[in-house]
Amino acid sequence: MSDIFETETDEDEAELRELEDSDGEGYYDEAGGSYVFPHPLYRLKLDYSSEAVYATAPKKLSLKPGDYVLLPTRYGSDLARNLGVSERPVGIRPADLVEVIRLATPKDLEHARELEEQCKEAGVVFRDKVKKHELAMKLIAVHFLVGEPKVLFFFSSDNRVDFRELVKDLVGVFKMRIELRQIGVRDESRITGGLGICGRPFCCHCISEKLPSVSIRMAKDQNLSLNSAKISGQCGRLLCCLSYESKIYEEAKRSMPPEGTRFFWDETSFRVSSVNAITGMVQITGQDGRVLEVNASSFTRQAGKWKIDQIERND
Repeated sequence: MSDIFETETDEDEAELRELEDSDGEGYYDEAGGSYVFPHPLYRLKLDYSSEAVYATAPKKLSLKPGDYVLLPTRYGSDLARNLGVSERPVGIRPADLVEVIRLATPKDLEHARELEEQCKEAGVVFRDKVKKHELAMKLIAVHFLVGEPKVLFFFSSDNRVDFRELVKDLVGVFKMRIELRQIGVRDESRITGGLGICGRPFCCHCISEKLPSVSIRMAKDQNLSLNSAKISGQCGRLLCCLSYESKIYEEAKRSMPPEGTRFFWDETSFRVSSVNAITGMVQITGQDGRVLEVNASSFTRQAGKWKIDQIERND
C-alpha cells in the first residue's frame, strides 16, 4: 500500500468516516437482467428536484427531446421534461416505470410559469410560520404541482421536526394539500445545484439519477489523497464521482497484482509497491534496490499466484 495510506491515523479515519454516505439510493440490477423493458422508454426529468423518471407513452403519442408531459410522480401529477429515449436503462426496477398521461399543452406551461412566480411568496409565508412556531427548519425549495392542487416544501434540519401545527397553518393559507419533505445535505445539493471542485456543475444536479452510496474504501482503491477537502463535495459528503468510477477501478485491477504481492524474478525477490489502474502500470521494488515500472500485461496468475512472464517496461 502506498505511503499516503500508511501514515493515516485512527483519528483521521474516524473523521473521514463522517463524510461517508451509506444511505444512498443505490442502483438496481434490472431485475437480474431477465426483465425486458418496453420500447420506446423515455427518460424524463423533474426540473425542480433534478430527479429522473422513466416512463412509457400511449401508442399514439410520440415524444421529442425537450417536450414537457404530464405524468404521475411520487409527489403527485406533475410536469416533467423529456430527455430522450433510453436505449439501455440502468439502475431502475420495473416497478419504477410510469406511463405518460398526455403531452403538456400551452395552457399547462403557462400555468406552470404562474405557479413558479408564486413560489417566492410561498417561501416567505413558510419562513414566517416556521419562525412563529420556533422550529429549526431551513427552507430549500418550494414547488406547486401542475396536475393537482398541492404544494411541496423541501427543508433541511439537524433533527426530526414535529411540524403538524405548521402544516395546519399552511393549509389555512394556501387552501390546498401541503407536503413537507425533510431532505439531507446531498439532496439539498441536487436541488440547488452549483459548481464542484472540478469546476463543472454538480453531478447530482445535472447528470446522475440517484445518489449512490460512497465510502472511504472507494477513495483508497483509487489511490486518492485522503484529504477531506479534496475528496468531499460542497455538500460535505464524499464526492459522488468516487462511486461512479469505483467499478472501473475494480474491473481494471482484476488483471493486476494487488499491492504487497511478492514474487521472485531475475534472481531477486520483488514486491508490488503501487498499482495504477488507469495507466495499467505496476511499480515493483526489489530487495536489491531496483524500482521498476512494469506493464500489467507482463503479469499472469497461475494456481492463485502472480508471476511475470516477460517485462514490458516504460523507460
